[in-house]
Amino acid sequence: MEFRARDHVPALTGVLSAISLALVFGAVLGTIPVESLPRVPSGIVDAIPHVNAAISLVAIGTITTAWRAIRRGNVDRHRALMLASLVLFVAFLALYLYRVALVGTAPFPGPETIYQFVYLPILAIHITLAIVCVPLLYYVLLLALTRPIEELPQTSHRRIGRVAASLWLVSFGLGVVVYAMLYVIY
Repeated sequence: MEFRARDHVPALTGVLSAISLALVFGAVLGTIPVESLPRVPSGIVDAIPHVNAAISLVAIGTITTAWRAIRRGNVDRHRALMLASLVLFVAFLALYLYRVALVGTAPFPGPETIYQFVYLPILAIHITLAIVCVPLLYYVLLLALTRPIEELPQTSHRRIGRVAASLWLVSFGLGVVVYAMLYVIY
């Protein structure tokens, strides 16, 4: 029996999402053995939040530009920009998970009232959207990678892609706000 990815997009989406989210929760909950990770100088680890903020801003630009490109019918530009956005997201996530596995999450340095009524709700929305985006992004990516461009309009790529891109943009944007509250404002 021949396995064809195009015939199993929902199942592959589920498997890839489960693996990805297990890695995220494993890093955040401290279950990834730190000794298995390569060591870098502490200055590099300390720079990761700043690099990730820059990656997020660039990703916001690539996603927005990709959205504009597809609305104008430029499929090749859309594809290139969305693949660039995916690479940026993977880089962001790898750096984030590496840092969290090594040093844990950053404590909020601001006032308690801001923490409770501003920071935590923004962080909760950011995290929720990031989790929701994972299967949506895998789904539209797998549809795009397993079908010729001419077939994509007959799939849910466009409909799910709009939702995924919107949530992805908001998640990246809120991530920048979280960064600003942790490292710039306070």
